[in-house]
Order: sequence, then structure tokens, then C-alpha cells
Amino acid sequence: MSISPSASAPPPSSAPGLAPGLAPGLASSLLALPVGDDALAERLRDRMAFVEAELARHVRGRTAYVTEAATHLLAAGGKRFRPLLVLLAAETGEHPEVQAVVDAACVVELTHIGSLYHDDVMDEAVLRRGADSANARWDNHVAILTGDFLFAKSSELTAGLGPDAVRIQAETFARLVEGQILETVVPGPGEDRLAHYLDVVAGKTGSLIATSARYGALFGGASPEVVDALTSYAEIVGTAFQLSDDILDIDADSDESGKTPGTDLREGVPTLPVLMARDLAQGSTTDGDARLLELLDGDLTDDDRHTEALTLLRAHPALDEAKAYVIARAAEAKARLAVLPPGPVRDALEAFADIVATRSS
Repeated sequence: MSISPSASAPPPSSAPGLAPGLAPGLASSLLALPVGDDALAERLRDRMAFVEAELARHVRGRTAYVTEAATHLLAAGGKRFRPLLVLLAAETGEHPEVQAVVDAACVVELTHIGSLYHDDVMDEAVLRRGADSANARWDNHVAILTGDFLFAKSSELTAGLGPDAVRIQAETFARLVEGQILETVVPGPGEDRLAHYLDVVAGKTGSLIATSARYGALFGGASPEVVDALTSYAEIVGTAFQLSDDILDIDADSDESGKTPGTDLREGVPTLPVLMARDLAQGSTTDGDARLLELLDGDLTDDDRHTEALTLLRAHPALDEAKAYVIARAAEAKARLAVLPPGPVRDALEAFADIVATRSS
């Protein structure tokens, strides 16, 4: 696929105005990725400001009602990790400033946001990013159709990037949706629950993050070797990021992380340390493991049972096993970056993997 280096994105000052409800300067705040180099950080902030304005433009519908619904979650904020990864990965190429990179950044974020509308319907969520979810503010029909609208907008942009991008997006979307479907399936007797869960996370989370890095390197003009390395890195580190969230659900201090410990546990959502604890407890004869299995198989909406299960999990060797697994995955991701020359881009990507391995919030 040939992208002309002269097809540069306009500077942020010429970007269209933000849609109603979007906070100006949202993209000028702290970057979602650790970037130690001041010059690189400034370039990324400037380009993210333009991506933010482009996102606002792309979610506009033909009527105010559609625009309001489509803008709802975009206006609620978010780290914009995926489009930022597109921009950072593009820095490994010869022309990171081309419009195709900006369009690709919008593609992955629109896909991500569209999936959130559908997620909230499936989870019957009432809040998203501190605001009412679309299904709570309107209804399930509006939320589902708005998600579809955002997927359509993402597809329009992808078509302009060429047939390779269309194929990549189709493959990514298939993996993402399959991951969401598999999340609703309870593994049968004899099936490996942990392997099933890791497959869900790789599809639902890792696939789009991998495509973010792939698009950035591809449209930025990186070599095929670098494109492949960044794609692999991003899938691994993106999956590990979700798994580190799993650990925080059990181990986090609520004051430090801002998260309520055991939220997934209370809702019966399978997570890495819980699944590892189940596997270890199945072959154990200790009273503590027997009690943990009894609690995990029962109603954890009861406060006393929930507190007891959380206490047992925090003391269980499975928690250290889960942490070691995430650290190993982060190290594996960093190893993929060996093809990159030393410099601020590689430093930022390695730092992100390190943060994933040891994060406390």
C-alpha cells in the first residue's frame, strides 16, 4: 500500500471545531502513554488534538439527535490510548505526519467507542466514564444502533485507507466480536476455563490494540519487519493490560487506585487470579481452598461472603502466580521491540510494558 508522504494532516490550529459537549483541550492533557522525550511528547499532543477534532467531526449525523447520541461517550472522555498508540507507532516510519495516520487513529477509536455502546447493553450498565450509559440515558435500541452508526463511520474511513486496511479492519472486528460472544459462553465440563478466558481477552481487547500499532507503523511508512514487531508487541501488552486490571480488582488499595476492590468478583466476572485460584484449589485438600471454592461458586453479592472471598484471594498463591504471568507477558512484549533502534519511541513503548507489569492503578 502506497501512502504519499506529502499527504500531511493539517496542523491542529486548522482543525474543525469540537462537537457540542466535547471538552476543548481533552487531548492536550497528560498522554495515556509514558513519553519521556519532550519533543516527542509535544508532537503527540499536537497530533492528538487534531485527532480529537477529527473524531468530533466524524461522529456528526444528519440530525441533532443522532449526533447527540453518537457524541455521548466521546464527550465523556477516556484515555484515547488506541489512537495515541497509532500516532506513536507511526513515529517508527518515514512519514508519521500523513493524513492516513490520523484517519487510522480515528478508525480504531470509533471502533472502540462503538463497542462500548454494545458492551453497556450486554452488561446492563448504567454508568460509563462517570456519565450515564447510552442505554440508561435513552434505551437499548438507541444504544445498539448508535454503536452500529459508529462502526459504519469507522468503515467509511477505513475504505479510504485502501483494501489492505479494509481487510485488516474486517479481521480485527471479527476477532473483537467473537471475543465478546465467547465472553458470554461458560466453558463446559473438562474445558480449560483459563485458556478460554485468555482467548476472550486476546480477541476482545488485544486485537484492536494490535491493529492500532499495526496501522500506525504501516501508514507511517515503517518497514514490514517493524510493522510485524509492533503488531505482536501491542497484542501482547494490550492483553496484559487487561490482565493487570484483573489483578487490581483483587489486590488494589481503593484509596490509591480509585477502584472499588472486588467489583468483578462481586459480579461473578471471571478474572485471571480467580481462575488461577480455582485451578490451584481444585487439587488442594486445605480447608481454606475448599472454603474459597464454596464462596466462588455461591452468591458474592452478600457483603460478608464477598469480604471473606476477597481476603482469601489476597492471601492465595494464585495472586502471585497471576502477577508473575503478567510480568512475563510484559517482558515478552518488550522483546518484540528489539528490531527498533534505540530512541524515544522505543523507550516509550518499553516504559508502557513496564507500567503494565507493575501498575497499581
